[in-house]
Amino acid sequence: MCQIRVLSSKNQAVISHCIHCKMVLIWHHNVLLNFTPEEFLAFRNMVFKLDYYDCCVDFTDGEERAIIRTPNHDICFAFNYEEWVDLRGAIEEAVYMSEVYELMTSER
Repeated sequence: MCQIRVLSSKNQAVISHCIHCKMVLIWHHNVLLNFTPEEFLAFRNMVFKLDYYDCCVDFTDGEERAIIRTPNHDICFAFNYEEWVDLRGAIEEAVYMSEVYELMTSER
């Protein structure tokens, strides 16, 4: 059974991981994605290479959103600018907290 630890939470973006199996979870609104630690870092690198305005699309509600592919090409995220900033901040904080927890457990 997974024991979930929250690594970061920025408004609707929550990133956590399982203490035992090390899977990383990104939860945004009603979407939950699972990543291995390596997949999460690859996703982070991909997100940080993108410029928000280069991947924007005008939605029918009149709001501009950036479309981000997930590892499953049938599922994409759509972020407005504030959500984009929250996601990037949550990812950076989650990477940092993962490193802190790793150091804490390796010192035992």
